[in-house]
Amino acid sequence: MSQRVESSAGYVLHTRPYRESSLLVDLLTLEEGKISAVARGARRPKSRLRAALQPFQVLQLGWHGRHELKNLGGVEHVEVQPPLSGTALLCGLYVNELLQRLLQSGESCPRIFLYYRYVLNELQSGEDIEGALRTFERQLLEELGFGLGLHGLDTRLEYRFESQLGLVPAVAGQGGYSGRLLAAIAEDNYRDEEVRRCAKRLMRQALGDLLGDRPLNSRLLFSRIKE
Repeated sequence: MSQRVESSAGYVLHTRPYRESSLLVDLLTLEEGKISAVARGARRPKSRLRAALQPFQVLQLGWHGRHELKNLGGVEHVEVQPPLSGTALLCGLYVNELLQRLLQSGESCPRIFLYYRYVLNELQSGEDIEGALRTFERQLLEELGFGLGLHGLDTRLEYRFESQLGLVPAVAGQGGYSGRLLAAIAEDNYRDEEVRRCAKRLMRQALGDLLGDRPLNSRLLFSRIKE
């Protein structure tokens, strides 16, 4: 049975060429989570779809189709946001790639949609980009069922991270995570540089278990730019 969605809020995660004149678009939608759709004719110079399908902009989308790959219909801007640039742009690409890699197609995830909208607002403001990223990573892990177990830890102890268990007590002095710093991460309190370093290492380890051996293109791009 063919499915038709007339209007759903959504964002473009990624686009790539498809056949002669179309685009294959990965979208994060409020109604159905991540979906992939064909934007027919979107690569033609005067295509309205080509101009509308920009990342980091909230859109109203319509699509139809009976298979996993949908046909994209209407695309309208809800409100035009300032484009991301510099570090904020690279971080936005990183967030998009995380969602591409980790979300299952067609599974509704309204909380992740709201968390994504929030992190984009923070990236556009530029006030605390690193803190916003760490908060989003933590929220994403929790929604995917891989919460870190940050609450109820003893601030006097050290912990290590195990993929199936989360944070478990560790022998002091063996490169674990300080309970004091983990307590700050649990509250999304990233004012202290030591907390930021701890959170970055922890999130990279936890996400790495889910992402596998294939590196993130956005992370490689960021490394090349910093060289």
